[in-house]
Amino acid sequence: MKVVRATGHIGVLGVYVPEDPGASNDLAKEGRVAFNYGAAFAKGISIAGGQCPVKKYNRELRDLIIRGKSKPSWIVSHELSLDEAVEAYASFDKRENGWTKVLLHP
Repeated sequence: MKVVRATGHIGVLGVYVPEDPGASNDLAKEGRVAFNYGAAFAKGISIAGGQCPVKKYNRELRDLIIRGKSKPSWIVSHELSLDEAVEAYASFDKRENGWTKVLLHP
């Protein structure tokens, strides 16, 4: 709230899960986040979030990658075979260091 200007906006990005038993604190385990609502209210800050319309952009982004206009490989942490998918998901779910995005090859 401190860095947002009066009447500014906060957009919440990322993945939201209603419950996360593996979270780092009790609030997060319940899908809650502590923040200073009074400061947000006094400054007139808007807070919004939501699901990304992934299907709307899939083909366009794929085509940019194919044409070499976009190179998302910098975010990929692992490239594995499909046979390794179960272990990969387990590592990602446990939040093991270094697991960001995984490409699975058939």
